[in-house]
Amino acid sequence: MQIFCINEFKIEFEKLISKKQYLSLEKEIIDYFFNKNSNELLSGTRLNNSKEIPYIKKRLRGKGGFRLYFLVIVKNENLYLMFVHPKTGPFGASNITDESKTLLYKQVLAAIKKQKLYILELDETQKHLVFLKK
Repeated sequence: MQIFCINEFKIEFEKLISKKQYLSLEKEIIDYFFNKNSNELLSGTRLNNSKEIPYIKKRLRGKGGFRLYFLVIVKNENLYLMFVHPKTGPFGASNITDESKTLLYKQVLAAIKKQKLYILELDETQKHLVFLKK
């Protein structure tokens, strides 16, 4: 499975991991998303009814952790990270609005069409994310 993200995800991720309180986010993303097939990633709250292109909200690290919004294109085994936010701390927030979820969905579809994405890979230590422009 190849993992991509939109620019908005990258910006939010970098903002969050700059704070000591959110350093675990990188490990949580690596542990949950890497080295898995699409079927293993379909847990979470489905935000649409598509079997081939599920839009999912996933909680990482349980209470006080993070919420991630992503799209899986099962047919191509591609995953697109759209947005992440912590549930607590200085940047903590409750669920995003339905309008925001719709906007994120449109943004990722436009980014896929225009090929304006980042590919996420692991560095040589397998402990850090690397964002490569597609």
